[in-house]
Amino acid sequence: MIDRSDQPDLLSDLSDLDFARHLLAEMHDDLLGKVSRFRMLTDFSRGLGPNGTMIPGGHAAYHAWIEARSSFVHGNFIATILLCQGLAEQLFAAHLHADLLIDDIPDRIPFRETLRRCREQDVISSQDAVDLQKLMELRNPLSHFRHVHDASNLDRRSIDAGQHVTDLMRHDAVFAIGIAVKMLGKPAFRLG
Repeated sequence: MIDRSDQPDLLSDLSDLDFARHLLAEMHDDLLGKVSRFRMLTDFSRGLGPNGTMIPGGHAAYHAWIEARSSFVHGNFIATILLCQGLAEQLFAAHLHADLLIDDIPDRIPFRETLRRCREQDVISSQDAVDLQKLMELRNPLSHFRHVHDASNLDRRSIDAGQHVTDLMRHDAVFAIGIAVKMLGKPAFRLG
């Protein structure tokens, strides 16, 4: 009969203390970058309402925002971009539905259509629509395969720009989180 002490963990032979060491090392790596990104996020967030912001769209929108912030601070740049674009889709479609601005909103509305309707209702400006479409264009090649010859492919963009991929992703993530905060600070969502 084999007791628990004789059976190794199926996933790892590391002890809890070993895992704690790895976690501390991970938390220490890029600590200055994490602090810098947290400060940037705090500075961006000054545009939110004095009493915060309302996030229509239920748990999906709320958790997209929470996880986007965390991803940004921890340097998970692709996740930040994906989450910010998902937040924008949830936020604006839910706003159109909840505020009864449009009573014929389809169950699955394409993002471009959401933007068009939000623009018609003056929820967003024409520049906001351009920025949100740019965010969608940053997200799409991360979600859907693009051949390296495609100008939107991340590696192709890196080569064309003469920038390291990490620098390009960081720049895109700063843009994405900045747009997310700007949208959450819109009068339709600000509290107070």
